[in-house]
Amino acid sequence: MRGGGNSDENSDVSDRNGATGRTRVHVVSDVHGNARDLARAGDGADALICLGDLVLFLDYADHSRGIFPDLFGEENAHRIVELRTARRFDEARELGRDLWAGLEADRDTAIESAVRRQYAEMFAVLPTPTYATYGNVDMPALWPEYAGPGTTVLDGERVEIGGRVFGFVGGGLRTPMRTPYEISDEEYAAKVERLGDVDVLCSHIPPEVPELTYDTVARRFERGSRALLDAVRRTKPRYALFGHVHQPLAPRMRVGSTECVNVGHFASTGRPWAMEW
Repeated sequence: MRGGGNSDENSDVSDRNGATGRTRVHVVSDVHGNARDLARAGDGADALICLGDLVLFLDYADHSRGIFPDLFGEENAHRIVELRTARRFDEARELGRDLWAGLEADRDTAIESAVRRQYAEMFAVLPTPTYATYGNVDMPALWPEYAGPGTTVLDGERVEIGGRVFGFVGGGLRTPMRTPYEISDEEYAAKVERLGDVDVLCSHIPPEVPELTYDTVARRFERGSRALLDAVRRTKPRYALFGHVHQPLAPRMRVGSTECVNVGHFASTGRPWAMEW
C-alpha cells in the first residue's frame, strides 16, 4: 500500500504521482456490503481508514439487495422503503413486526447470522494496515471475531499515522430508525471529549451542520453531532472526516480552519477519498 499524489487533496487512486517519503491514506465509509471494491480500496496507500457501516440491511436504490429482501422479498423491501422515505416510521415498524412474526426463525438469530456472513466476507479483504470504527448499522460486539491482526478498531480512541494524530468516534445518535449502534448524545459526547486535540477527527456521522446533514435524495436531515461540531470549533483539527449522509447537500465545507469532508457513499461509488502529506 504505497503511492503519491497532491498534498492534502481529494483524488482518485489513479492520480498518484509516484512521490516517495510521503504518507497517503485512503478513507471509506458506508461500505454496505461492497466487498468487491473494498478489496481494492487500499491500493496505492500506506493505510486504509474505514468509517463504518459495513452491513447492508436494505439498499434504498436497489431493493433486491440486503438482509431485509433476502428474508422478506423485494416487494416488502419496496414497501418499507416507501414508508421510511415518507417518514411514516410507525407504519414501517408495524409492517416490520408483522413480517418478523411470520418468519419461522428468531429475529435476532436471523439478523446475526446474515451479518456474520457479510462481516466474514468484508473483513477478509481489508488491507494491512486498516484503522476502522463502527457505523450506526454495525454490530460492534461481532467485530473482534472478524477483525484480523492488520485491522485496528478504534472508538473514542487515537492513533498516529505518518506523524499525524487521528481520533475516531464510532456509531450514531438515536433516531426513529433504531439502527443497531445508536447511542445517547451524552455517551457520544463523552467519546469525543476523550480524544482531546487531534489533527484529523474521524467519525461515522457528521458534525451538526445543516449543509452536511441534509440528504438531497432522501430529502431529510440525518442526525449530526453537536459534540463533534463543538470539538471542531474548539480544537481546530486540520480535517473532520465522516460519511453517513449518502447524498449530502455539501460534501465538503470549512468550519473555521477545519476542512469538513464527507468521504463519500462507498457502496455506490466504489472509490476511496484520498489524502497525502
